[in-house]
Amino acid sequence: MSARDIAAATPGGRDRVIDLLRVASLGTVVFGHWLMAAVTVDDDGRAAVGNLLEVEPKLQLLTWFLQVMPVFFFVGGFSHALSYRSLTRRTGGAPAYALFLRARLQRLLRPTMLFVAVWGAGALAVQLAGGSGNLTDVAARLVAQPLWFIGIYLAMVAFTPPLLRLHERYGWGAFAALAAAAAAVDVLRFAAGVPYVEFLNFAFVWLAVHQLGFLRADGRLRHPALLAAAGLAGAVALVASGPYPLSMVGMPGEKISNMAPPTAALLCHGMWLIGAVELLRGPMTRAVARPRVWRTVVAANGIAMTAFLWHLTAMLGVYGAMLAAHVSLPAPASAAWWLHVPLRLAAAAGVTALLVAVFRRAEQPPAPASASASASASASASAGTSAARRGAAPAAALGVTLALFGVLGLSMVGFGGLLEGHSAVFVAVRVTAPVTVLMCGAGWLLVETAGRARRPAA
Repeated sequence: MSARDIAAATPGGRDRVIDLLRVASLGTVVFGHWLMAAVTVDDDGRAAVGNLLEVEPKLQLLTWFLQVMPVFFFVGGFSHALSYRSLTRRTGGAPAYALFLRARLQRLLRPTMLFVAVWGAGALAVQLAGGSGNLTDVAARLVAQPLWFIGIYLAMVAFTPPLLRLHERYGWGAFAALAAAAAAVDVLRFAAGVPYVEFLNFAFVWLAVHQLGFLRADGRLRHPALLAAAGLAGAVALVASGPYPLSMVGMPGEKISNMAPPTAALLCHGMWLIGAVELLRGPMTRAVARPRVWRTVVAANGIAMTAFLWHLTAMLGVYGAMLAAHVSLPAPASAAWWLHVPLRLAAAAGVTALLVAVFRRAEQPPAPASASASASASASASAGTSAARRGAAPAAALGVTLALFGVLGLSMVGFGGLLEGHSAVFVAVRVTAPVTVLMCGAGWLLVETAGRARRPAA
């Protein structure tokens, strides 16, 4: 179906604002990455990719508006709650964990695994040909960094069933418990100096944001102004009193980051940002009610993950072409640099569009294999029961765990040094690029096979 057909077939009760927020948040992240890249070349001709926020620290305040990953994870919570409940109803209450994981991760893991395969093969081919260079090595490392987002999202999908049950029982209490746990981790980290405890906030902070999506799905986010005010006040107080930095994104060489691992300050930032977008729900609802706007949102949603995965490849390709053509790069944050920004953004957008045209099919939902689109709920229940009886849930859980750790590890180690087994420290464990790639592939295959509906045995 074309975007026009999908838009025309949209049910009247669909919350279109959620789709708009999904596209807008990923688009903002892409724009921010393109804008903040500060590429320089030293006297020896070696290229380096820095951060505009490091060159101009005053611009770090912009991250309080451009760091919108909390909004994307909030949208994820909303969608996961509706999806899991719908699947549970269709299976008649039968165990549906493996089916849920596969259904939610198909459009996430398929384009991700294609990205990993293409970049892995390309990096290996370049290394075997002896073509590694400074910019090539930098690109092989940088393009994998946004994969951390995929890993966190995998964890959110995996934890949706138990956390949704907690939400249904305790409501705001479940969010408060996760927020309190995140604050306790920071106390142990900064006041008591407990080693490695900070990594727990990869779960507590982002799952707390995800929990706000559950509340939105149930219509319990009734006072967004209070949420925004509390979050903004908390973030300001924490940053002002320290040791939290001003920037809500990671900065090169910084001793403490609000992002990696996340801090209570980032959680407060997420609260204020989510409250702010909820306050704008009325204007956004009116905007997406317009047919042309809604068709644009539908079309963008169909390619959003592919564009996110390949946008850094496009940006570095543009810079590589400029360096190959011996184009002089102006000093970051200079007047000439700002004048070049629109041209660089347009070029990166054009290359991204070409890459999306090549790789977008991996993001398209697969066509039904043999069953008709109108399969009955009883057949789904039988498939769910059969899958559970065959131990599909443990296999799916193992698969998503392998994929999660593989993707997070790959985001740290990158695609460089595949032959040498280049390594990096992930939490307290040293991981190599080949191992992380294998974990990603094995995890994806387990999720796919465990969640595939099977006919019950005769």
